Amino acid sequence: MEYRWEATSITGFVQILACNYLPHGYWFYVSGNVPESKPPHVADRKLMEKYGVALSRGQRARRKQAGIANLHYVRFDRDWLLLATHGRHEFFLEEGDRVRDVRKHPIHFAGYSLTVRKGDYLQAGEAGLAQPDGRWRVRVQVAREQLRMIKPYLLDLCTKRSATWLAYQMWNLPFEPYAPVRKQLLSLLRMINTKRQSAGMERLSTHTLRLRRRIVKPFEDELTTSAA
Repeated sequence: MEYRWEATSITGFVQILACNYLPHGYWFYVSGNVPESKPPHVADRKLMEKYGVALSRGQRARRKQAGIANLHYVRFDRDWLLLATHGRHEFFLEEGDRVRDVRKHPIHFAGYSLTVRKGDYLQAGEAGLAQPDGRWRVRVQVAREQLRMIKPYLLDLCTKRSATWLAYQMWNLPFEPYAPVRKQLLSLLRMINTKRQSAGMERLSTHTLRLRRRIVKPFEDELTTSAA
């Protein structure tokens, strides 16, 4: 199967990271931007050939068993990421201090923040007591810097504009509602409703938020909708 790396949308770029690469241990990364003077596909081929990225699933499995790291490469427009798993590989020597661990340094892209953390999901422990399961999980959120711009803007206007205008703004926020994003948006909605209620104005329903995540084909233009 041909190796594919060029995402056709921001949604697809984030989705391939959150649902395919990060959950499978591709936690070490280097990010970059293709200069305007260079054709993106030239840079793509150079990096992928240098580090042997385009491998089959079987080849990756054999490398993993041998303790050798596997790599993935993905690009949207001129922004690219090179990601690696644990293991031996010249990637770590060549890139040196540029290599980041997503568990410590979130990936920031298009207003999103992606990180990997141990979740707080509970499972039955000794004596029937619930305990955190300790598994690493991907968290996709709206980046703090982005929230610092969105929150003051909407909170300032929430008592000056109509419910219809606010509903349109909330529905069209450019972030897919992964679970942590939903929590952030619901928190913002509560703040807006608190201010509107204090001003004697109509509250907004949760239906003003897009709570169903769109599932896309990352390397194609086709878009489908899912209840994720």
